[in-house]
Amino acid sequence: MICTICWQPIRNGEPRKRVTRSRPSGGMVPVTPAYTHKLCRQKPDRVPYIAAWSSERFAAEPPVVQGLLGGIRYEGEMPADRDGRGVLWLRRPDTPGKGRPRYVDVHPGRQRRCMADLLCQVCGGPADQDDDGRVLRLIEDARADWEGWPNDLVTTHPPICPPCVATARAQCPHTWQGSVAVRVGRSEVCGVWGRRYTASRLGPLPVESGVVPFKSPLLGWTVAAQLVRALNDCSIVSLDEAVAAHA
Repeated sequence: MICTICWQPIRNGEPRKRVTRSRPSGGMVPVTPAYTHKLCRQKPDRVPYIAAWSSERFAAEPPVVQGLLGGIRYEGEMPADRDGRGVLWLRRPDTPGKGRPRYVDVHPGRQRRCMADLLCQVCGGPADQDDDGRVLRLIEDARADWEGWPNDLVTTHPPICPPCVATARAQCPHTWQGSVAVRVGRSEVCGVWGRRYTASRLGPLPVESGVVPFKSPLLGWTVAAQLVRALNDCSIVSLDEAVAAHA
């Protein structure tokens, strides 16, 4: 049995904890069997740059109405509600550090900034690039999904820098399920993750949340919450080597 944080064996008798994740309806549920050393887990002492804060929520969301030329818009829409591509974005204040951190929620503006400018999701500084320009990412391990993974993977997770890798591994429950370091040679901003709407006699109705490519006709019916990149020319690398190279 291997600890998914330090990747060292968990010996008989050593304190260990099973990895769980939250249920949408509340409570916890075990994931595919995975364990960590109990001592490897740390309480968060650092709020990731992309994490939302309690001050960054509205008492009421702006009403979504049908646009004059099709698609959706906000009632009382402002220019800042759309990006340069004309995509409608989830409206949120940008007040990090005010209130309480909401670790499970991602701030749409800061996530978009990290994905567009290749910034570290934890500290907000430049993400790491090696001498060949390959960007470092920490990704949930899904090598069993298809041959050649993570090539052709689309992700909402921004890159990372080596000093923040250890923090993410020890303090982020998402990485406890098993994560790998990946060097990405090519990536393209290709779409958004958000809530899609459909027309009805009562006005636009939310249908589902998911990835919507920029070329999709459904983009005009989507309120985007996160930017998406497609990853290619990927190589899985040792987490320890990635950190040691910049020690």
